[in-house]
Amino acid sequence: MKILDRYIAKSFLVGYAISFFVLIGLRIIIDLFVNLDEFAEHADLGTWAVVCNIFTFYALNTTLYFRDIAGVIIVVAAAFSLGKMVRANELVAIIASGVSAQRIVGPILVLSVFFTVLSVADQELLIPAIGDKLVRRQDDIPGRESFSVWFITDGNGSLICSQRYDVKTSTLQRPTIITRKRTDRPGIWEVTGRISADSARFNEATGDWDFANGLFMSTDPVRSARGPEPIRSYHAPDLLPKDIPVRRNAGYNGLLSSWQLAALARQQTKLKDVAELCSEKHFRITDPIIQITMLLVSLPVLICRDPKAMKSAIIVSFALTSACFVATFVCKMLATEVVWIMPELWAWLPLFIFLTIAIIELDSMKT
Repeated sequence: MKILDRYIAKSFLVGYAISFFVLIGLRIIIDLFVNLDEFAEHADLGTWAVVCNIFTFYALNTTLYFRDIAGVIIVVAAAFSLGKMVRANELVAIIASGVSAQRIVGPILVLSVFFTVLSVADQELLIPAIGDKLVRRQDDIPGRESFSVWFITDGNGSLICSQRYDVKTSTLQRPTIITRKRTDRPGIWEVTGRISADSARFNEATGDWDFANGLFMSTDPVRSARGPEPIRSYHAPDLLPKDIPVRRNAGYNGLLSSWQLAALARQQTKLKDVAELCSEKHFRITDPIIQITMLLVSLPVLICRDPKAMKSAIIVSFALTSACFVATFVCKMLATEVVWIMPELWAWLPLFIFLTIAIIELDSMKT
């Protein structure tokens, strides 16, 4: 690595660190200011317990904040490093020495790709591993959560309901499971029976849910005539105790990995659910490319020689980045609402628009 590359890379890394802590910190402060009363609901546990709860909550949710604004952090870091070089008239001297503008932004692009890969690893590996903790609300105490469960689908296609699920003990209180099987018609299921019990507790040794006083009532006329049949356990593929808190929340698709989305897509029956999962899988592909595109759109604007024009260049670059960010957000909303249009189109539409703009800007960049 040449001295110039090391210098630009160091400047970008410093800018990235500052941007990361400022933007993530600002996001945390705003959320804490709005929801401080939610944390204070458990003040009877002591100040230290409340502080630990706040620290744990935001330490875990930082993974989500980083995933959502990783592209913006890269653009801010690039503006910081290039703005510093323009202000010190270093950029003019480098270009005057015969170094092209494309060569100058090379280290920034390489590091941006590296941080984009980190955001992909965050989405595909880290967030799914702690997804059950990320759905915790501000007024929940870790390990003490309990809630109702309604019509969660497992790998068998069965629908699971429970009046109360205790997270600490992994126990479903008075569960009802409607068992189903696929029919020859796509998206149509046939109910085969109903399981009811006093409770169902997950057995880590067998991977089954063990029932207390479990009974199975079949829809088959011959079997149902004999009355309810005792049942001791039930195996629910792709539905572990840590999956229940995630699956019961709206918008839980963003907490799943790509292979989990693929497995879940095979269980869905509604057109809207299928469209949402399909668009989410394509957004997993386009989101990293869009992050790089946001940088490519802003870089040609930031390569300016006059320090007086740097402020306007930063404003223009942030406007282009914001337009790309907002367009992607709108497309994610429309992908789940306008289901009669191909869901894949919404994932690739921002890329078609802003990648074209980035290519035109890079081709017209003054050297």
